[in-house]
Amino acid sequence: MLVRDAMSTLILTIGPAHTLREAARLMSVRRVGAAVVLDRDTSGLGILTERDILNAVGSGVNPDVETASAHTTTDVVFAAPTWTLAEAAEAMTHGGFRHLIVLDDHGPVGIVSVRDILRCWTPAKRRPHPELVG
Repeated sequence: MLVRDAMSTLILTIGPAHTLREAARLMSVRRVGAAVVLDRDTSGLGILTERDILNAVGSGVNPDVETASAHTTTDVVFAAPTWTLAEAAEAMTHGGFRHLIVLDDHGPVGIVSVRDILRCWTPAKRRPHPELVG
């Protein structure tokens, strides 16, 4: 199975000037765990995850003032739609992150998460183990 089969094509894109609260609200409304941060001034792509926001707020920053740019990962590992899920999982494990922006020749086409990969690798209807039922 390939990344294109598992990825979400719903890409939340925000700018670097969005506050952390705005980013968190948008991620919550869209039910996604990461946002692509597009800096039009530098033509750069980054990623802001729910963990980035959690760490920032936990460190005491004001989410109504602090901007996404201060917490965006810009040294991003990108996946290709033609990667296998095993390749994506390896990149995530090696890099210690849970989301990959998926790029083709034209730009971002999706995001794949650990959850997306697990969903593909786990049978939809699984019978409980007999010893665990009871």
